[in-house]
Order: sequence, then structure tokens, then C-alpha cells
Amino acid sequence: METTDAFAGLECVDCGATVDAAESHRCPDCGGSLDPTYDYDAIDLDRETLADRPFDSQWRYAELLPFSRESAVTTSEGATPLVDCPDLADELGVERVLIKDDGRNPTGSSTDRGASVAVTAAAEHGASDVALPSTGNGGQAVAAYAARAGLDAHAYLPSRSGFTNKAMVNVHGGDMNVVGGRFGDAVGAFEEGLDEHDDWYSLRAFDTPYRHEGAKTLFYEIAEQLEWTVPDAICYPTGAGVGIVGLAKAAAEFRELGLIDELPALYAAQASGCAPIVEALEDGRDEHEPVERPDTICGELEVPDPAASRRVLEAVRDTDGGGVATDDPDILEAAVQVAQAAGLEMIPSAAAAASGAWALAEQSAFDGDETVVIVNIGSGNKEADVLRSHLMGQGV
Repeated sequence: METTDAFAGLECVDCGATVDAAESHRCPDCGGSLDPTYDYDAIDLDRETLADRPFDSQWRYAELLPFSRESAVTTSEGATPLVDCPDLADELGVERVLIKDDGRNPTGSSTDRGASVAVTAAAEHGASDVALPSTGNGGQAVAAYAARAGLDAHAYLPSRSGFTNKAMVNVHGGDMNVVGGRFGDAVGAFEEGLDEHDDWYSLRAFDTPYRHEGAKTLFYEIAEQLEWTVPDAICYPTGAGVGIVGLAKAAAEFRELGLIDELPALYAAQASGCAPIVEALEDGRDEHEPVERPDTICGELEVPDPAASRRVLEAVRDTDGGGVATDDPDILEAAVQVAQAAGLEMIPSAAAAASGAWALAEQSAFDGDETVVIVNIGSGNKEADVLRSHLMGQGV
């Protein structure tokens, strides 16, 4: 494998074992999930060095990624804008609201970041086929990056996934399997497929150590775009939790390197119809309880049994953040409000972060002088029909 100089290998998050980078997925000792580690003393990275680089993709941070820019499977993902939204700041009663518009990634979602790093890992490991269960965006992203790498992709999506996601898996040449109605059905079918094909390389969230490594670059960009002033709060739509885990790791790394002094409070935003992370936070538990009957229009967030909930909860608590869940009508209305006040387009699942920020303001979570970042994980045109239906229901 061609890796970066500071990449030290993998560490088991359960037993702490050090694992060679040649291991692709689970800890050989206990079966726990793995996390990339780095020799931070070997990284020479400062603000001036970054300022001299073009802001052109997430791979400008290659020192903090396992693989070099030269070896990356990339379509210039990342480098998305951080948009100031003064009208929304007035609405929330805070100093600033900014939307990190990650819907402008190549396939229209934040999952491109993780797909780029994870597919690079698959290629480095000599894989011929990659596979994953997905709520939608991840399947589309992996199909795109697999196509670029010359790999075959097998995506398992629930029938409730958006038409665009399903269509584009096929357009990218992927093997698209629509299974049942819910994400759990897709997971079951994926596991059967994996059992039947020894040569498939799993890119399921947290099966691979590399999807959250791509996700973490979002925070690197936010810190730079705010000229190294750490936002007081980041609201992130949370399903499996890849984004939250990545953000927390990135903030800790930048602090370790002396690039920032503080950590942002991370808020996991979910839909009330499927909020296992928020419920665990409210109950003071270290792990979630699966949601028996998930029901939300936010398909990307309908993950009733997130496998890495312990890591997600730890990330939120370590940053003095929290969780917030809002109802579907409020989420859809938030998407419309953002579109009409800021001109930005969010899928409903992304708008859970905006709706969550509103709810936090109503709960007096903010004093009034905060800078709040809301992350848009997906382009609204992927689910324009859902947003339009909401308007039609209001007689618009």
C-alpha cells in the first residue's frame, strides 16, 4: 500500500490493539472496528502552509489522510463553500449562522468525501468489487468513485431511497439492489451478499476505517474558512454517525497540531421518527437502543440501529455538544425557509440540522453571541419532489 508518511496504521477502538494497515476491516483480535492513527509529531503543517495551497479538494490535507493525493481516487470532492446567512442568524438570535453547503460535492452529497478515501483504500488493497448497504447517497457516491477506479460496485438500497440515488447507481455502472422498504432490509441483503462473495470489499459505514477519514475534512475546511476561529456549535444531520465521528476526530487533530485551541460543540440532529442517538443522549446511556418502528421522511437519517453509536455518543459528549430531534413537518419547513431566506437547497435529511438549530434556539441553548454552522449534507434537487409536495400541502 502507498500511504502517507505520518500514517501509522490502524487501532482497534474496542481493545486498543495496533493493527497493520494491510488489515482492511475488523480487528483480528476482537473483531472490533478500526480507526486510522497518525504520528502527529511527523506532521509539519501550519496555517501559512495551508494558505499557500489552492482550495481545490479535500486532498489538500493529505498529511492527515492515509493516502497521498497522487494515489487518491478523486473527483475534486470537498472545498465546498461556507455561506454566511445573516437573515437566519436574526431568526435564531445569534451572531452568525453559516451553512456549509456540502451538497455541491460531485454527486451532490457529503458522502463523496468518505467514498473517495474508502474507494482509494479498496484500490490500494487490490479489491475488484466494493459493496455496501446505503440509505441512498452513499450508494450513489460509492458507485461513482468505484467507476472512476475501475471497480465493480454493489449497492443495497431500501425502496424508500430517492429515485435520483437509485438511478445514478445504475448510471455509474453499479449493481443496484432495491431491498424491502427500510434500511434494515438493505443491511440484511447486503450481509447475505457479502457472505456469498469472498472477494467483495465492504464499504459499509465503520466496517471500513476510511469513510469517516474523508468526512473529517469537512471540519478542516470550516476552520480555515472561519480564519481559524472555531465555531461555537456545528449542527450535523446524523444517521449512522460517520459525519459526527469525523468532525470530532478532525477537531481533535487540529488542536493536537496547534492549529486551533478549542473544540466546537457538536450537535447530532435527527428526525423524531428515528432518533436513537438523541434518545441515548437524553437518557444518559453509552449506547443506543434500536428504534423498533422508524418512520421519517428523512431517508438518510432513517438508521434505527447505528452500529457505531458508542463512538457517536462519545464524539458529542467530548465536545460538550448534544442531540436534537425534530418532527418531519418542522424539518420540511426548515428546508423551505433556508431556500427562501438564503437561496440554498437542502434535502430534507439535511434540513434536520437547520430545524435542529431552530429547536436549540427555542430551548435557550444559545446566548446570542454564537457562531453556528449548519451542515447541508445533500443537494435539494435530489428530493425536490418531496419539498414541492410539502409546499403543495400548504396550498402554495
